Amino acid sequence: MRALSVRFDAVLVQAVIAAALSFAHLHDLASAAGQHGWKAWAYPVSVDLLLVAAWRRLRSGGAKAAGWCWFLVALTASLGANVATAGLLDLGAVPAWLRILVAGWPAVAFLGGTLLAHELPNPQEETKPQEAPVMEEKAAPSPSAPELPDAQPKPAAPATASVPPALVALGRKVADDHRARTGTPIDTSTLRARLGVPMPLAEAIASQLA
Repeated sequence: MRALSVRFDAVLVQAVIAAALSFAHLHDLASAAGQHGWKAWAYPVSVDLLLVAAWRRLRSGGAKAAGWCWFLVALTASLGANVATAGLLDLGAVPAWLRILVAGWPAVAFLGGTLLAHELPNPQEETKPQEAPVMEEKAAPSPSAPELPDAQPKPAAPATASVPPALVALGRKVADDHRARTGTPIDTSTLRARLGVPMPLAEAIASQLA
């Protein structure tokens, strides 16, 4: 079997030593504040767990404000215990306000750990499924049915105006005179101008002269 190589990391060793010293300081402060027995050992555990939970929140990348807030709270508790047990505080006569802080720490640690461990998911916008566009079906012309041309209305035949015989005789005389002078039959416009009648009446006279 291959022997497992063990590599010592200086940073990891330093972190273990720092955690052990902080753990001991928190235990001594809790014991001096009236928390004896197993309760004195539970206080440093709660502080370290809150630090780990805040660190995990910061590494996850979501809700960093909450992670930094509880990380600073746990770090203040750890640093406060280190400073207080460094000879600046008489552990035989702990002040009342410090006893209150130590006694209220479990509730603070429970609240912070719960909020960090059970983050509410961000509400996601409900996307409405897009409906497939309905294609309008156009009726294709039947190949067997021939396309019929559009029926165009035939122009109504103009009504033949009744022409008095005297006017027809005058028109014939004008037409004969025009043929004698020009050698060509008279057209309707010239006939209308010579007789001074409307165009429909001139057309009716010209149709009777043909």
